[in-house]
Amino acid sequence: MSKANVSAAGLFRNRFVQAILMSALFLQIGIWVRNFAILLYVMEMTGEDPVAVSMISVAEFAPIFLFSFIGGAFADRWRPKRTMIGSDLLSALSIFVVLAAIMFATWKAVFFATLVSAILSQFSQPAGMKLFKMHVPAELIPMGMSIYQTLFAVFMILGPVLGTFVYQTYGIETAIAIMGVAFLLSAGALTFIPPDKEEESPKAPTSVFEDIAQGFRYVMKHKVLTTLGASFLFAGLGIGIIQPLGVFIITERLGLEKEMLQWFMAVNGVAMILGGGLAMGVSKKATPQLMLMIGMVASATGILIVGMSTRLGLSLSGQFISGLMIPMIHIGISTLILKHTETSFVGRVNGILNPLFMGAMVVMMSVAGFLKDQLSLVVVYELAAGLLFVGAAVMLPLLRHTAGDAEKTEHSATDAAT
Repeated sequence: MSKANVSAAGLFRNRFVQAILMSALFLQIGIWVRNFAILLYVMEMTGEDPVAVSMISVAEFAPIFLFSFIGGAFADRWRPKRTMIGSDLLSALSIFVVLAAIMFATWKAVFFATLVSAILSQFSQPAGMKLFKMHVPAELIPMGMSIYQTLFAVFMILGPVLGTFVYQTYGIETAIAIMGVAFLLSAGALTFIPPDKEEESPKAPTSVFEDIAQGFRYVMKHKVLTTLGASFLFAGLGIGIIQPLGVFIITERLGLEKEMLQWFMAVNGVAMILGGGLAMGVSKKATPQLMLMIGMVASATGILIVGMSTRLGLSLSGQFISGLMIPMIHIGISTLILKHTETSFVGRVNGILNPLFMGAMVVMMSVAGFLKDQLSLVVVYELAAGLLFVGAAVMLPLLRHTAGDAEKTEHSATDAAT
């Protein structure tokens, strides 16, 4: 048996990996049923009011800005296993409250289901990253992240079908009940994670805001993290500017009906599944810095092809290239954070870097339509590709960093609080 197969077998025997993947499976079922059932329900109840539909996105993305820093800080203060289980249980409770409100009061309570689960995810997600750091050997982290990302990619294809089927077949009440049960099952899966460890040397009590400030100082003090933050920013700008414009590629550049967009999404999902396997293989030979650079350069190339093409086959090829690289980008980012961040700061670092990407993306999404009108669709896609190329170029200085840097970071005494 090859060394790679032994490593893979060891990863799947890891009790934490088994539990976190089972939890992620139930969470993805709940999230995709939530996303599509609530979307279709709101469209039906409001006569497809675009303002009401847009409020779903607000409820989903606003907590990232409002709670990411706080969630990251509490993920470092609290025991991560308890944090994740508590978040899932509270999500399930809120969803059952929403179900009761819909049945006996007002349909508008569905917005609350999205809002609460999005808020709680800002506490749960960094806690999960911290658990990866604690329970998975460093050399297996890229492989573990590859499997994790592949699961998400599978639901990019299956999720919309599942959510639409549940709503159209059983209605909103059953859909919401399935959400609640999915969160409960996720919490149950997480109980199989090894117990949280007690802090060996408890630090002096500090306020949440002091913890957040320490997190910012920690990021600013470490070149890998500041460089990654800059790359995050450019990636968010590039992806955000084209996020709302995919349908115009179909209608304007290719002259097809807007319904063809679903096939572009399907190609993207299939590419992400294949990309997860590709990233798993590449991670055994390449540093996460190099993976991230390759992913961003290739993704930028795919975006350039999609923006300039007027032929369906070529456009689908560009879409496939971009989707193929998404797992490599995510795995490179996650591995860099985990390798170059001390365990006690993982939550805060994650809570600081994520809003850079999401904030840049949302800002560009808000001006994408204006830029398209002023510059043309092709120029906007060229601009998006250019921003991703810049994000890749920012990573160049990090190619000189070796694995020894991570060990030095982990064992060095931090003076971030001073």
